[in-house]
Amino acid sequence: QVRLVESGGDSVQPGGSLRLSCAASGVIYQIGVMGWYRQAPGKERELVARITGEGSKTYADSVEDRFTISRDNSKQAVYLQMNSLKPEDTAIYYCNADKILTSGGFWGYDYWGRGTRVTVSS
Repeated sequence: QVRLVESGGDSVQPGGSLRLSCAASGVIYQIGVMGWYRQAPGKERELVARITGEGSKTYADSVEDRFTISRDNSKQAVYLQMNSLKPEDTAIYYCNADKILTSGGFWGYDYWGRGTRVTVSS
């Protein structure tokens, strides 16, 4: 069974930094686009950043120039380096994989982790 597990969430002061990690486990041969989404209290889940298997990156306007997404295909992992954090970055951050090639040569779609909490407050 394929799983995505996030880590790295914490409470930090404005201006601080955090690095989130997401590791995929299970029988995995290939992962498509991996991304980070977040959901703040009372708001809908939104895209933060995504990265293709070839390394092409997309960012939300609100995090451009502050956050950096990266991935290590050999470790089946994706990371989010968050700098200059603001109170409005407070949310639960979720890892997503749009498709994963698993055992038997089957593609599974739309995998989500359970989230990691980021709180930015003075």
